[in-house]
Amino acid sequence: MRERVPPGQRVVDKLPVLHYSDIPHIDIKEWRLKIYGLVSKELSLTYEELLKLPQKEFRCDVHCVTGWSKLDTFWEGFEVSEIIKLSKPLENAHFVMVHSADGYATNLSLEDFSKGFFAMKMSGKPLPPEHGYPLRLVVPHLYFWKSAKWVTAVEFIAEEKPGFWESRGYHIRGDPWKEERYSEI
Repeated sequence: MRERVPPGQRVVDKLPVLHYSDIPHIDIKEWRLKIYGLVSKELSLTYEELLKLPQKEFRCDVHCVTGWSKLDTFWEGFEVSEIIKLSKPLENAHFVMVHSADGYATNLSLEDFSKGFFAMKMSGKPLPPEHGYPLRLVVPHLYFWKSAKWVTAVEFIAEEKPGFWESRGYHIRGDPWKEERYSEI
């Protein structure tokens, strides 16, 4: 088990609930996932349209910058590659900014983003509001702040820009195996 737990982490039994703001109220009839920026095709997808994408089950470990790790989390949803295929990012799109309903945003390289998935269910049930309903990005190989809750948009960009926590001193990438918790600045 230790080989699954990065340095400085402790294993927890339940997935903690952490976020900087209140849980936003989302009207699923009005909610859309917007894909824009440096793409060949901008998209505005409804929840129902996302359910029609190839759905998969994902089991992964997640690691929080605050020092906890939850092993074997179970999610259902679709791979990020589905969004990439539909939107066709332009050659100069090297990064993404993932935006959330509460004003939160996090940055990722296109390479890191492409290794993630979008969760619509958790532990066999619809994603609960405190864990990001209706849509949560999960990027298991990075600290969990990169796994944005309540996702409303993915913006493809050319240059790296810091997101919410990155502009407040967190590391620009957040690799738990390298303990990239905070920036050097």
